[in-house]
Amino acid sequence: MTTTDMDIIDRLKRCGTATLATILNKRGLNRVFMYGVTPLPGSRPRMVGRAFTMRSVPVREDKLAEDKALNPRANLQRRVTEECGVGEVLVIDCRGDATGASGGMMLFERMRLRGCAGVVSDGGVRDAWEIADSGFPVYAKAVCPPNSMVAHRFYELNVAIGCGGVAVYPGDFIVGDPDGVIVVPQEIADEVSRQSLEYEEQEEFILRKIRGGAAIYGTYPLEGEGLAEYEAERAARGKS
Repeated sequence: MTTTDMDIIDRLKRCGTATLATILNKRGLNRVFMYGVTPLPGSRPRMVGRAFTMRSVPVREDKLAEDKALNPRANLQRRVTEECGVGEVLVIDCRGDATGASGGMMLFERMRLRGCAGVVSDGGVRDAWEIADSGFPVYAKAVCPPNSMVAHRFYELNVAIGCGGVAVYPGDFIVGDPDGVIVVPQEIADEVSRQSLEYEEQEEFILRKIRGGAAIYGTYPLEGEGLAEYEAERAARGKS
């Protein structure tokens, strides 16, 4: 992980998905939030990291027999558990099909202990309560006890995929919070993270004003005296 990556991740950790959606929308990017992909029940995770991807195709019985005969080291679910890097987020393309689990406690616990940043799947996840208790950030379409072979054949690693209706390319920045998951394209992540952090700081100021009794008008969005006060406060902190 480069110094620039660490700076971007530090900024993104301080930004909510709502803020990132606003900033990306201003840049014309509207298909970046994963609809229907949510934190596991009972968890309120925060997650930021670069994407390591895994693509699936629908299960087919003749190929299923082949897969069951594979050496475990050739099984992509097991390979990705060891190959997804420290600080990376595993993003799994299940084609929106949650009838078979895309992973469970054993695989994800190994990833947690290795230092991976989290998992995102637009399919099902099994052992959900145990994973939630572990504190490892996992987002999925649904809880699904049946295993992956009911629905999925995992076919490729680290290729462009779709997850939750969003295109994800290896190396994109993935941000998750209690609201869900958003993708920040790697090419613009540095600039977007800076703009988003500034937006978050302004939102914190606005919320303080509202809680102090200020009316919405002139406060949200900031205008006139409110904007001047915010800029003066920012200047006093040495920011421009």
